[in-house]
Parts: sequence; C-alpha cells; structure tokens
Amino acid sequence: MTDDADESSTSLLPEPLRTVTPLTGSHRDESMDVIGWGIFLGLVVLLLPLLPFILIVWLISKVTESLTPS
Repeated sequence: MTDDADESSTSLLPEPLRTVTPLTGSHRDESMDVIGWGIFLGLVVLLLPLLPFILIVWLISKVTESLTPS
C-alpha cells in the first residue's frame, strides 16, 4: 500500500484531453433570440390587458397627491 501512495505522489498529471470538435468563435445564437422574443411577446400579450388598470391606479394616486396638502 505504501508503494501505491509513493507512485501516485511522484507521477505526473496526464496531458489534457483534446476535444473532438473544433473551437468556434463568438457568433449570434438565433434560436435563443427566437426564444427570448417569444417570451417578451408573451409577456406583452399577458400584460397589455392590465394596462388600463395600471393607468387608473396611477391617475388616482396623482389626483390624491395633488389634493392632499403638504
């Protein structure tokens, strides 16, 4: 057992493995762009009906802010 420990401590690390595929530079990822735009448009479609309610709450807050004395 001590011989195995001595061999592992004196052995050199193996060379790093080379990849099978060649390295590519930076490029646009169109599939991720499509997913991102799809999520964005989905959120717009979901939140667009809430826009009138948000506008009403904003207007009420502005009116009450202007009516209350500072």
